[in-house]
Amino acid sequence: MLGIFTETLWSPYVVGALIGLLNIIALRISNKPLAASTTYLKVSGMIRKVFQREKVQRNEYYSKKKTDVDWGVMLVGGIIIGSFLSANLSGDFQITLVPEMWASNFSANFLPRFITALIGGIILGVGARWAGGCTSGHGISGASQLSIVSWAAAIAFFIGGILTAMIKYSL
Repeated sequence: MLGIFTETLWSPYVVGALIGLLNIIALRISNKPLAASTTYLKVSGMIRKVFQREKVQRNEYYSKKKTDVDWGVMLVGGIIIGSFLSANLSGDFQITLVPEMWASNFSANFLPRFITALIGGIILGVGARWAGGCTSGHGISGASQLSIVSWAAAIAFFIGGILTAMIKYSL
């Protein structure tokens, strides 16, 4: 039984079924969907509250989305801890500044990789706010509830990802 936790790659079918099961359990127990993008904004608000409590308390966004540890914060924390444990148990954990695929296709230099990741992260964050959620919120939770908006967003995510890869790897 413990052998599956030492595997480097898991079956996408098994993982997909487990994520689906987690989605059902999350909705039944907590009445909350699986989602992550709002969590990053909440955590940034928690950090900012340490230095600028008054600004956070007056901020319109943070009056709607409380800066406290909630289901989403625990979910993202669990993803980070679970990923770390899985990589350690499989013997695959390593700290890599420039992944091999990036180095072989673009550059082994850290700075271009960092700048690209930073810009990509900002674009993803802004896009998730514009779309009213991220790939997990729309693609897993919303789509499983047959939300038309979530299906449209998930399709747009795939089209955007495919076009970005085609552009990036054709250069």
